[in-house]
Amino acid sequence: MTTAAPLYVEFNGHAATEADLRIPAFSNYGHFTAMQVRDGRVRGLALHLARLDAANRELFGHGLDGGRVRELIRHALDSAGAQDASTRVHAFLPPGDTGTTVMVTVRGPAQKSTEPHSLMSVPYVRTVPHIKRPGEFGQTYYGQLAARSGFDEALLIAPDGTVTEGAITNIAFWDGTSVVWPDAPALLGITMALLEQQLPGAGLESVRRPVTLDGIGGYRSAFLTNSQGIAPIRRIDDTEFVVDEELMKRVGLAYEAAPWDTV
Repeated sequence: MTTAAPLYVEFNGHAATEADLRIPAFSNYGHFTAMQVRDGRVRGLALHLARLDAANRELFGHGLDGGRVRELIRHALDSAGAQDASTRVHAFLPPGDTGTTVMVTVRGPAQKSTEPHSLMSVPYVRTVPHIKRPGEFGQTYYGQLAARSGFDEALLIAPDGTVTEGAITNIAFWDGTSVVWPDAPALLGITMALLEQQLPGAGLESVRRPVTLDGIGGYRSAFLTNSQGIAPIRRIDDTEFVVDEELMKRVGLAYEAAPWDTV
């Protein structure tokens, strides 16, 4: 992953003030989406906006207008002087307010390392996993534990042994015929959603079905996805996987075929 540039932050279209920054510092109940911007464009922008709106309705009881969000992203990018960036859109409802406060952060662009990853399974499932939100203690705790144990990421496992998702990724398995996404409580990441749309056109079947930790040895290969890209998996705990270069090439081409949307 590339080194991030210094962070630039705006709240509701103006540069962050000390008072603004107290909102995420002391009341971080909210949600967000993360995207990679290139030349002022984003893959799956409509999916990002729809996810923000749905989460806002569930958490705060009212929608979040996509047109307003796009304006705020454009303003933050222009103010930061960035056309290529890692951008996050956070939504909060501070105590006593009736309207959503939108925080947009801008860093330098990032790309997920394509080196094969190792995952450590951990006993954890996020609360309300379909909402992407900040301040998830369990994800951070287990992610740090995995790193200290020599792994690249944690793999979250439900109490019944079901594979759900990575700490900050979605996971997919390859059975030689289909790309298999675990049918389990997890965030539908935008990269995963785009691949589900694009893989059939690339001649790769994409399915969802339950995957258990004790059954992962039945899969030949596996890979991770998140907003920064796609990477193969070389092992989960002591289970080794084949790094299938041809599969990764086909998956990568399918993702690259997803259209870019102008912010």
